[in-house]
Amino acid sequence: MQETAPKGAWGWWRRIALWKKILAGLALGVVAGALLGETASIFKPLGDIFINAIMMLIVPLVFSTLVVGITSMRDPQKMGRIGARTITLYLVTTAFAITIGLVLSTLLQPGVGVGLSFDAEVSANEAPSLVSILVNLVPRNPLDALANGNIMQIIVFAIGLGISLTLIGEKGEPVMKVFDSFAEAMYKLTGLVMAFAPFGVFGLIAHVSGQYGLEILLPLAKLIGVVYVASILHVLVIYSGFISLLGRLNPVRYLKGSLDAIVVAFSSASSAGTLPVSIRCAQKNLGVSEGVSGFVLPVGATINMDGTALYQGVVVLFIAQMTGTDLSMMDYAMIVATGTLASIGTAGVPGAGLIMLSIVMAQIGLPLEAIAVVAGIDRILDMARTSVNVAGDLMVTTLVGKSEGELNEEIYNTSRS
Repeated sequence: MQETAPKGAWGWWRRIALWKKILAGLALGVVAGALLGETASIFKPLGDIFINAIMMLIVPLVFSTLVVGITSMRDPQKMGRIGARTITLYLVTTAFAITIGLVLSTLLQPGVGVGLSFDAEVSANEAPSLVSILVNLVPRNPLDALANGNIMQIIVFAIGLGISLTLIGEKGEPVMKVFDSFAEAMYKLTGLVMAFAPFGVFGLIAHVSGQYGLEILLPLAKLIGVVYVASILHVLVIYSGFISLLGRLNPVRYLKGSLDAIVVAFSSASSAGTLPVSIRCAQKNLGVSEGVSGFVLPVGATINMDGTALYQGVVVLFIAQMTGTDLSMMDYAMIVATGTLASIGTAGVPGAGLIMLSIVMAQIGLPLEAIAVVAGIDRILDMARTSVNVAGDLMVTTLVGKSEGELNEEIYNTSRS
């Protein structure tokens, strides 16, 4: 049943689509930061409150939706099929992302003519081994994993618990109902938190805009431009193309339905922090079932880092051009391979991409000290790459939902103004 349009003094505000409200907050934040400079940091507490509220949702929402998602599937083979499709799509799009970054950097050459020096020493981070990654997936203490927000360990425990509840049959029904009710409560709480989103986004962007003056941005404007253009191309060409060709769906509806999450990702620079909003977008805007969205999105927030891979491709070539380093075809292949694998191990929190960048640079022999050049603007680059990550999560969730017959196309095709 369609809701009656709200009346009263705030009726006009409630009728405006959430993504438009968030964009308004973002635009006002940019203006406030430009006018007030560092004084705009007075608005930062608004952003901090919003981020804290979002982070508050992550663990209970991921845990409850995963358990509900697994128990609603009832079929272990279906879960395995969904998992295989999800990981395959994430790996393919990640390879596309880093390739786009390399091609655009080769064509536009953002590092040529940049007269910046660097003297800060940066140590290389070692990529975790496959064995250590697999061992660390299983939590020794699930309560400890929940308390520390270790998403991968939470996913493993939730999947195990969901499968066990399914296998015990009727005895598991009461617990399933508890998790189902708990998940619904978390969806409602997410909606309440999102009502504050425009104000939180305003506070975050005002602070960031006021923090970075023209004296920092101008020398690196070309690098920032290439990262943003590559990010937009990846979303509009690769993601929309996959939605259209593989899903036989209208890509404009996908983009429109994902806007709430993309804008929150842009302002927060955290794909893990955007997860509650992504789940809400997948179910309410795109029509993906609870089972698929509750399984695919938490996995994506952990292993899908297309934006990070794209960023690594652009920045590595930027540094190579800036330092006059010639790269061979083998180096390019190494960047694609290492960037894809390193991005999977990147945590979905602000600044994590900079850490993984050192791994890629070390593999092709670039001076690690050069990372200091881009460290000052990393937050601005992080906002773009996080938006790509979240858009990718929702694209894969939509395609998996369509392939499993768990996409409500009536909801998907509903116009959102």
